Amino acid sequence: MEAEINYLAVLVASLIGFVVGFLWYGPLFGKAWMAEVGMTVEQQQAGNMGKIFGTTFVLQIIMTYCLAMFLADDSIDLAMGTFYGFLTGAGWILPTMVINNLYEQRSFKLSFIQGGYWVVVFTLMGLVLAAWR
Repeated sequence: MEAEINYLAVLVASLIGFVVGFLWYGPLFGKAWMAEVGMTVEQQQAGNMGKIFGTTFVLQIIMTYCLAMFLADDSIDLAMGTFYGFLTGAGWILPTMVINNLYEQRSFKLSFIQGGYWVVVFTLMGLVLAAWR
Protein backbone atom coordinates (compact mmCIF):
# COMPACT_ATOMS: atom_id res chain seq x y z
CA MET A 1 0.00 0.00 0.00
CA GLU A 2 1.36 3.38 -0.94
CA ALA A 3 0.66 6.02 1.67
CA GLU A 4 -1.05 9.15 0.44
CA ILE A 5 0.25 12.20 2.24
CA ASN A 6 -1.43 15.59 2.16
CA TYR A 7 1.64 17.82 1.94
CA LEU A 8 -0.32 20.99 2.67
CA ALA A 9 -1.59 19.36 5.88
CA VAL A 10 2.02 18.44 6.76
CA LEU A 11 3.06 22.06 6.25
CA VAL A 12 0.18 23.45 8.33
CA ALA A 13 0.65 20.84 11.07
CA SER A 14 4.37 21.71 11.16
CA LEU A 15 3.55 25.37 11.74
CA ILE A 16 1.55 24.38 14.83
CA GLY A 17 4.85 23.97 16.68
CA PHE A 18 5.62 27.65 16.18
CA VAL A 19 2.18 28.81 17.33
CA VAL A 20 2.18 26.57 20.39
CA GLY A 21 5.84 27.40 21.06
CA PHE A 22 5.11 31.13 21.01
CA LEU A 23 2.46 30.63 23.70
CA TRP A 24 4.19 27.83 25.63
CA TYR A 25 7.64 29.41 25.89
CA GLY A 26 6.16 32.91 26.09
CA PRO A 27 3.26 33.80 28.35
CA LEU A 28 2.50 30.29 29.65
CA PHE A 29 5.85 28.87 30.79
CA GLY A 30 8.49 31.26 29.43
CA LYS A 31 9.75 32.57 32.75
CA ALA A 32 9.77 29.14 34.38
CA TRP A 33 11.57 27.60 31.39
CA MET A 34 14.22 30.34 31.33
CA ALA A 35 14.80 29.94 35.07
CA GLU A 36 15.14 26.15 34.72
CA VAL A 37 17.71 26.39 31.91
CA GLY A 38 19.50 29.36 33.49
CA MET A 39 18.92 31.71 30.57
CA THR A 40 18.39 35.44 30.69
CA VAL A 41 16.22 37.46 28.29
CA GLU A 42 19.41 39.01 26.92
CA GLN A 43 20.92 35.59 26.20
CA GLN A 44 17.73 34.46 24.51
CA GLN A 45 17.58 37.56 22.33
CA ALA A 46 21.25 37.19 21.37
CA GLY A 47 20.56 33.84 19.67
CA ASN A 48 20.68 33.54 15.89
CA MET A 49 16.93 33.45 15.31
CA GLY A 50 17.27 32.70 11.59
CA LYS A 51 19.31 29.59 12.34
CA ILE A 52 17.09 28.57 15.27
CA PHE A 53 13.75 29.05 13.48
CA GLY A 54 15.01 27.72 10.14
CA THR A 55 16.46 24.55 11.63
CA THR A 56 13.39 24.11 13.83
CA PHE A 57 11.09 24.40 10.83
CA VAL A 58 13.02 21.80 8.80
CA LEU A 59 13.06 19.38 11.73
CA GLN A 60 9.36 19.93 12.42
CA ILE A 61 8.58 19.18 8.77
CA ILE A 62 10.50 15.90 9.12
CA MET A 63 8.68 14.98 12.36
CA THR A 64 5.29 15.89 10.91
CA TYR A 65 5.94 13.94 7.72
CA CYS A 66 6.90 10.86 9.75
CA LEU A 67 3.72 11.18 11.82
CA ALA A 68 1.73 11.59 8.59
CA MET A 69 3.22 8.30 7.35
CA PHE A 70 1.96 6.56 10.49
CA LEU A 71 -1.48 8.13 10.08
CA ALA A 72 -1.82 7.54 6.31
CA ASP A 73 -4.16 4.58 6.77
CA ASP A 74 -7.70 5.57 5.72
CA SER A 75 -9.14 3.67 8.70
CA ILE A 76 -7.61 6.23 11.10
CA ASP A 77 -10.28 8.80 11.90
CA LEU A 78 -10.02 12.17 13.63
CA ALA A 79 -10.21 10.73 17.16
CA MET A 80 -7.59 8.06 16.45
CA GLY A 81 -5.27 10.52 14.69
CA THR A 82 -5.48 12.87 17.64
CA PHE A 83 -4.93 9.99 20.08
CA TYR A 84 -1.94 8.66 18.11
CA GLY A 85 -0.47 12.15 18.08
CA PHE A 86 -0.94 12.30 21.84
CA LEU A 87 0.69 8.88 22.27
CA THR A 88 3.66 10.01 20.19
CA GLY A 89 4.21 12.97 22.50
CA ALA A 90 3.34 11.27 25.78
CA GLY A 91 4.80 7.85 25.00
CA TRP A 92 7.97 8.69 23.08
CA ILE A 93 8.92 12.35 23.38
CA LEU A 94 8.09 13.12 27.04
CA PRO A 95 9.88 10.01 28.36
CA THR A 96 12.89 10.88 26.19
CA MET A 97 13.00 14.37 27.65
CA VAL A 98 12.76 13.01 31.20
CA ILE A 99 15.53 10.45 30.60
CA ASN A 100 17.86 13.02 29.04
CA ASN A 101 17.21 15.51 31.81
CA LEU A 102 17.80 12.86 34.49
CA TYR A 103 21.29 12.21 33.12
CA GLU A 104 21.93 15.93 32.79
CA GLN A 105 20.74 16.31 36.40
CA ARG A 106 18.06 18.80 35.42
CA SER A 107 14.73 19.18 37.13
CA PHE A 108 11.51 17.30 36.50
CA LYS A 109 9.94 20.72 36.12
CA LEU A 110 12.07 21.35 33.05
CA SER A 111 11.26 17.88 31.71
CA PHE A 112 7.55 18.52 31.97
CA ILE A 113 7.78 22.01 30.48
CA GLN A 114 9.73 20.71 27.49
CA GLY A 115 7.97 17.36 27.19
CA GLY A 116 4.54 18.85 27.78
CA TYR A 117 5.11 21.17 24.84
CA TRP A 118 5.73 18.20 22.56
CA VAL A 119 2.71 16.30 23.87
CA VAL A 120 0.50 19.25 22.95
CA VAL A 121 2.21 19.78 19.58
CA PHE A 122 2.03 16.13 18.50
CA THR A 123 -1.59 15.86 19.65
CA LEU A 124 -2.53 18.86 17.52
CA MET A 125 -0.44 17.62 14.59
CA GLY A 126 -2.24 14.27 14.76
CA LEU A 127 -5.57 16.09 14.78
CA VAL A 128 -4.69 18.20 11.72
CA LEU A 129 -3.23 15.28 9.77
CA ALA A 130 -6.21 13.00 10.47
CA ALA A 131 -8.77 15.72 9.77
CA TRP A 132 -7.22 16.99 6.55
CA ARG A 133 -6.82 14.09 4.14
